[in-house]
This record gives sequence, structure tokens and C-alpha cells, in this order.
Amino acid sequence: MNLGMLAAALAMGIAAIGSAIGIGIAGQASIGSWKKCYMNNKSAPFILTVFAGAPLTQTIYGFLLMQQMKSSAIDPSFLFGLGLVSGLAFALSAVFQGKTGAAGADALAETGKGFAQYLTVVGLCETVALFTLVFGIVALG
Repeated sequence: MNLGMLAAALAMGIAAIGSAIGIGIAGQASIGSWKKCYMNNKSAPFILTVFAGAPLTQTIYGFLLMQQMKSSAIDPSFLFGLGLVSGLAFALSAVFQGKTGAAGADALAETGKGFAQYLTVVGLCETVALFTLVFGIVALG
């Protein structure tokens, strides 16, 4: 088995798992928030889909890093470590982005205010994944 290819797959696969979990968390909260709006005869803000979909980007970052890793000639052991740790960083970023998105969806549906502030916190979680991608690509040379 080629350890370098396994490493690339780990970066992508673990990131995608994290995205799925984060989307599930934020998606459930968005649906619950819409339900709360409907029950109170308020309009249900479609913008809550932003919170639900935000964790998807970590899968894209995992894919981009995977592509870079596949063409790398660096030591496969290093690639394995990079793929594993980067995949976990992407995944955790997505999970916590889902959790913050869930809180934002609930707060926005209840108050109708604060979208920019809630999205800022969701974006902070995103920043961890962006840094991981950039540092991973830099580490590959």
C-alpha cells in the first residue's frame, strides 16, 4: 500500500466526515428554528441555510490538500502525519462550525437580529480550516 496515497485520502475523508457532522448539527437547528417560526406565525428566514451549509467548505479544503499531497514527492511518513492531522483539524473546525451555526440559527429565528455577528463567529471556525489548508500546502513545499 502506498502510504502517501492513504495520507491524501485521510485528509479528504476525515474532513468530509467532519463536514457531514457539522452540517447535520446546524441543519437540525435550522429546521427546528423554522418550526419555531411557523408555530409563532412568523416568517421563517431562508438565510438560516447559510448556517446549515457553512461546514461544507471543509470538504473542499480537504479535497484541495489531497490534490496537493497526491503530487508530492515528500516522505510518505510525513504525508501520513500531515493528512491525518489536517483531516482532524478540518473535521473539528466543521463540527464546531456546525455547533456555532446551530446557535446562530436559533438566535436569529427567535430575535430576527444579529445575523452578521453570528456569521462572524461561524467564520472564525472557518479560519482554523483555512489556516490548516494554507499551512499544509506550505509544508508540502
